Amino acid sequence: MTAQEVRLCGLLLQEHFGEVVERIGTHLLIAGTQNLRTIANETNTPLDLVKKSLCVLVQHGACEFGSGRRGPGSPVEYRASCERVLRVLRYPRYIYTAKTLYGDTGELIVEEVLQRGHMTMSNTVKTVADRLTHNMEEGRSMEYSEVVSAFSKLVETHFLQRCPPVAEMGTAATSATPATPGTPATPASTAPPTAESNPDCYKLPHVTLTGRGKRRRSSDDSEEQRGGKKVKVDSESCGDEGIYWQVNFERFHQHFRDQAIVSAVASKLDQMEFVGKSGDSGGGMYVVNLQRALANLARATLESVVQERFGSRSARIFRLLLRKRHLEQKQVEDFAMIPAKEAKDMLYTLLSENLVQLQEIPKTPDHAPSRTFYLYTVNQLPTARLLLQHCYKTVANLIERRLFETKENKRLLEKSQRIEAILASLQASGAEPEQLTEVEEMITAPERQQLEALRHHINKLDSTENQVDETVFLLESYIFSTKTK
Repeated sequence: MTAQEVRLCGLLLQEHFGEVVERIGTHLLIAGTQNLRTIANETNTPLDLVKKSLCVLVQHGACEFGSGRRGPGSPVEYRASCERVLRVLRYPRYIYTAKTLYGDTGELIVEEVLQRGHMTMSNTVKTVADRLTHNMEEGRSMEYSEVVSAFSKLVETHFLQRCPPVAEMGTAATSATPATPGTPATPASTAPPTAESNPDCYKLPHVTLTGRGKRRRSSDDSEEQRGGKKVKVDSESCGDEGIYWQVNFERFHQHFRDQAIVSAVASKLDQMEFVGKSGDSGGGMYVVNLQRALANLARATLESVVQERFGSRSARIFRLLLRKRHLEQKQVEDFAMIPAKEAKDMLYTLLSENLVQLQEIPKTPDHAPSRTFYLYTVNQLPTARLLLQHCYKTVANLIERRLFETKENKRLLEKSQRIEAILASLQASGAEPEQLTEVEEMITAPERQQLEALRHHINKLDSTENQVDETVFLLESYIFSTKTK
């Protein structure tokens, strides 16, 4: 775990869960596995706040807990997952993919599960049906059965999966064990079971759900915005109590990977390096070489970065070294057809940025410069790891900039939200157009212009963040494929 990863994790935790959770999560990432009281003492945080923060982290899968390393009877210990925290960065992409595949209903299902960490099927269906009903025309409502159908499709295609049962997560479950999975109440085994280890991982429970979504009143909306009331979910028994569902991130990542490979093949039909022949029986079997495909996609990403940062001639040298593996400076000049002085400057620039490596091959044991070959080369895997760290740093900088912009314009944003809430309330009560105009004019023309500029800037930062995350995903997939190989 690098400093850039810890910094980015801290920013994501602060933005989504607040400062206290960020403090506890960052401390666990740096310090490693610790028990409850050690965390409280070293972070100088009250014990009840530490408990609540750990519950939030466990609820969202960002923290694991297990029995102490000193053996039976020792305090439960907690360990934060950097990889899981970084997945928060990809939430918009998960939600958009669900919308693309399963429409608005699938989008809201995935959004609700991501926001709450895990939910029962019945609660998810009711919440999503209520949200869809609220956005429909007056007199229309969403049937529970339609939401159940979308939920079933997400499970059938493995985009949603069951959480591991609570009984399996603790070594000595007692009657005091809470029904919600992930609540740190009983010690767990050192290697808690994964969702895939459960034979019923993708088995839908028999849920008795009949009815339609309910429309929220405008007064409920205003109370909810002020934090004064939480949305209530019907407490009636539906037959799936204790069965919780979570998003299967690996399935989404598989979808992203497949789409990237298909897109790359479609744009390079003259290089079908991604498809290979396996065996000759029956005319041979054709397979997709995923490792080679990811390596080629990562290589194209590295080439693109070099071209954007250092120009097309440096990119030509970089591509040349990728293909020829080892070249002397004179060979680089000849093959790339670049003047000696320019080629030397470009090579040294790439070398200083660790994008190109220099390998010495001595002819004699004394390593005399006159009797040594100096070969330039590109090691794709270390270079991909380096670029991945740069991407983490870039995303962290984008988040910090967005938080700064929001803080600087906090008063104006709060005023805008209050006026929007008043307008929504007046429209719901059937106010006259003159009243609505009068409320809208509470924001002056300069303030409105400042708001538009701020929203444009924030949207641009969000878009850039999502684009960088696409590069992060591609590089992570390539690095992981080399480990599995």
